[in-house]
Amino acid sequence: MKRTYSQIDLDERRKIERWRQAGVTVDVIAEKLGRHRSTIFREIARNRFEDNEMPEVAGYFCVAANSKAKDRRSRHRKLVRHPHLRASIIDRIKHGWSPEQIAGRLAYERRCVRVCHETIYRFAYSHDGQQMKLWRYLPESRARRRPRHARRRHGRRFSPELSILHRPDVVRDRKQLGHWECDLIQFRKKFGNANITSLVERVSRFTVFLRNNDRQSRSIMDGLIDVLSPLPHVARRSITFDRGTEFTDWSYLQAGLGVQTWFCDPQSPWQKGTVENTNRRARRWLSRDTDPLSVDDRALHQLCVHLNATPRKCLGFKTPDEVFRQKLMAADR
Repeated sequence: MKRTYSQIDLDERRKIERWRQAGVTVDVIAEKLGRHRSTIFREIARNRFEDNEMPEVAGYFCVAANSKAKDRRSRHRKLVRHPHLRASIIDRIKHGWSPEQIAGRLAYERRCVRVCHETIYRFAYSHDGQQMKLWRYLPESRARRRPRHARRRHGRRFSPELSILHRPDVVRDRKQLGHWECDLIQFRKKFGNANITSLVERVSRFTVFLRNNDRQSRSIMDGLIDVLSPLPHVARRSITFDRGTEFTDWSYLQAGLGVQTWFCDPQSPWQKGTVENTNRRARRWLSRDTDPLSVDDRALHQLCVHLNATPRKCLGFKTPDEVFRQKLMAADR
């Protein structure tokens, strides 16, 4: 099995010091620690204590070696060595930019000093970042960072043939009515599993909201069937989802409604940007602190009416309701 590299710690440095004083060779020390001999040679050479005025006390000492290693890592951290870069990143985080957006913008601006998004995340969750509470400005506002690759692995739930990569260009280019995007609007865990289905037509941006008492896929699909079945087939050709577990009963939806389903790539919700953008708009009225069970169907309907009657720049300042009706009438001719 491939060994995962880790930095030498203080406990290992104590052993190196003790074995060096006992005259143990570097090859034997490396074998005892389970490390490559070059790693031990490099550790002794880089972190050896030197004093030009008292050369007789020079040598390898674990505490001094550990301190030198920490100081070196601190000096070489870009956000420590470049305070202007650090201040710029903090400012952009507080303005709501994600670490990926910040790193991408630095590359776009051709900055001579750049950092990757992982470095920014580490800084935000470091001691300094925690003192400034930078985590509050991150996309998911987590006080503690979730370990990378922490999601549980599941078997195949979505057919590869339904990947968004196979979705026709006419859908991608918004040239045909009847192609929808679907997502769930989630709320605080204290409110339980209740949520709201968000359904948006790609051409017109016409929006429909449905309340769900749980995240069971079958009940969510039943709601979609009920709301879309009264429409003619030209107005309900396909629906694009992400790969959430609440959409695993897609075959039931296809059989019950006769629509094609498409799925975004794993962890790529931005590929259904129309519904994501609509959800952000809806958060003005449906914040995470809202109890979804307190929002009745009438209130959701009124919110949909409001959104569908609001002019949109992307529609030439027509409303989603106007565009949806125009396209539907043109398709029926």
